[in-house]
Amino acid sequence: MRNLIYFLTFVVFFSCQKNTKTNYLKLSENILNYKVTPKTKFDKSGLMFSDQGAWFGYSFPDSLANFTGFSGPFLMTQQNGIWSSTSLTNIVIENNQWNSHITKSYNSNLEQVFISDKIEFKQELVYSSGHTVIIKSTLKNNSKSLQNINYSFKNEKVLADGLSFTSNKNQLTIHSIKTEAIGYIIFPNEVFLNSTDSTYTSKTISIELQPNEIKEFIISQTFIFPEYSWNDEKKSIKNLSFNAVLEKRKTEKNNELKSLIENRKEQFSEEKYAEVLAKVNLTLQNNWRIPAGEIKHEGLFPSYHYKWFNGFWSWDSWKHAVGLSFYNTKLAKKQMKLMFEFQNKDGFVADCVYRDTLIERHNYRDTKPPLSAWAVAKIYEKDKDVDFVKHMYPKLKLYHEFWYNKRDHDKDGLCEYGSTDGSLIAAKWESGMDNAIRFDKSKILKNGKNAFSINQESVDLNAYLYAEKKYLIQLAKVLNIENDLKRLSDEAEILKTKIQSQFYDEKDGWFYDTSLDGKTFIKGEGSEGWTALWANAATQEQAIAIRNKMMNPKKFYTKVPFQTMSADHEKFNPLKGYWRGPNWLDQAYFGVKSLHNYGFHEDADKATMQILKGAKGVLGKGKSIRENYHPLTGKGLNAHNFSWSAAHIIMLLQKD
Repeated sequence: MRNLIYFLTFVVFFSCQKNTKTNYLKLSENILNYKVTPKTKFDKSGLMFSDQGAWFGYSFPDSLANFTGFSGPFLMTQQNGIWSSTSLTNIVIENNQWNSHITKSYNSNLEQVFISDKIEFKQELVYSSGHTVIIKSTLKNNSKSLQNINYSFKNEKVLADGLSFTSNKNQLTIHSIKTEAIGYIIFPNEVFLNSTDSTYTSKTISIELQPNEIKEFIISQTFIFPEYSWNDEKKSIKNLSFNAVLEKRKTEKNNELKSLIENRKEQFSEEKYAEVLAKVNLTLQNNWRIPAGEIKHEGLFPSYHYKWFNGFWSWDSWKHAVGLSFYNTKLAKKQMKLMFEFQNKDGFVADCVYRDTLIERHNYRDTKPPLSAWAVAKIYEKDKDVDFVKHMYPKLKLYHEFWYNKRDHDKDGLCEYGSTDGSLIAAKWESGMDNAIRFDKSKILKNGKNAFSINQESVDLNAYLYAEKKYLIQLAKVLNIENDLKRLSDEAEILKTKIQSQFYDEKDGWFYDTSLDGKTFIKGEGSEGWTALWANAATQEQAIAIRNKMMNPKKFYTKVPFQTMSADHEKFNPLKGYWRGPNWLDQAYFGVKSLHNYGFHEDADKATMQILKGAKGVLGKGKSIRENYHPLTGKGLNAHNFSWSAAHIIMLLQKD
């Protein structure tokens, strides 16, 4: 009998364990603050929620006195991102005064509740696709008596340029002289709209609600580019179940968070690190865009929040893809394919590209540091998609060869940053570290037609190229390309020796750029000094010396460790320097990974905790992930909701 009881207890326990589904989505509740009532079209005083790669987003009103509806939408379909209006679908309830406003945001959806003495009005917003959001509204009688409720719909102040409305019964169509994308809002069947050029109202609807009785209705908002079919989207909307869409989004986001949270390194098991993974997941989600215009694949903006970052950058893309690979290899692969649509015959990949070149032109003046093979190899590690490697390998190989054909001025096997137009500024941009002090005295040299180099050989560029050779070797093995294996292996060994001998100053114990002839170091300790360790191209003795400076509080072990240049340098200036002192989390990650590569695991983990703790707003709820941080104060600097910062936080916390 006792054995039977034990057996039944085991069965019940096992069944409960098997059927238990952890709600990781709860960690994302209000992880970012979306409260903002836009005052102007470019108002960036708050954040905007979006999903499914949509080119439009929403926020909550920040005051009960403003309106009853979601703020926006914020349109990335035109210009460099502008607010359409303060609220495009606002419900007006007669003879009613709201007393409170409760908002909840999740990675899956937005919720808000307005409460008065007699009525509760709840709204839930979820994206059904990259074109459409659906909003479910619920009116509830919270009183003990019958309530006669009169309500109507209207838009609040239009902020966007060139919007015009036309209505047909319960459908509103929105055109703009600034974009080919068209907006469509479908109201419930009982709604009858009247529109003028840039405003609309509806006829008043009267209902009676008994105590605790509710009235539900659905509104869809669509903003769709001409390459997609509105008729198909409209049919899809007609057949949607709001609850089914919401459940699908919740499951999708919960699975993404599950992938990230359950793959954390053991030393980051505290809930605060799970929360930050929910935050960075949402950060990347808010910057996700589907193909449109010139863009043929899905990808991520650096930041929708900053108007000059509404495009796609090659260096950023490699980093985004590695971060995405830990929970969404499908999107990571599309991110990689996006940039290689803009590869020239010589292998060159454009620096940055845009949906609409009338707003912003593609930048073919320079490319960015070669990290693409790293990204593809990391994606392959996760899903073993050989077809993806087959598609990317010839492109990666051509890009790798570009550097030696067009950016090696003296043909010594060591490359330089440069440009296609002969401008020094574009050559500095190509480094990704635009105004780093190592380029203060640089000059431009001509290599050939549309090929120019800076007159110095950079340690980080050649470390990246060494790493790329090693990753190309991994990919060539996947594809059984024997001819490339020996050549790349031989080249890698030669390059490794050159990095160790030419760029390392034994006296200072640091890696520096050098003059073209390799005889003169270009001094100034910067984050490029540990890239040889990240690439596994340094000796152990060199790594020890680099580690000692990295962990020195007077140099790099600051409040937010591993910033772009040593804190004791006379030109160190995080507030005005951009790359002359701020902590960029990609460089910090390369630093942490460098320490791990050479066995300094305790230092690396300690630094990771210090980075996340020191960078204000990274841990905890409400604040967005920033472009970079002041290494001494921890203050967030420059753009909000920054993708590569988010991607590298993922890398810092995940098991390889």
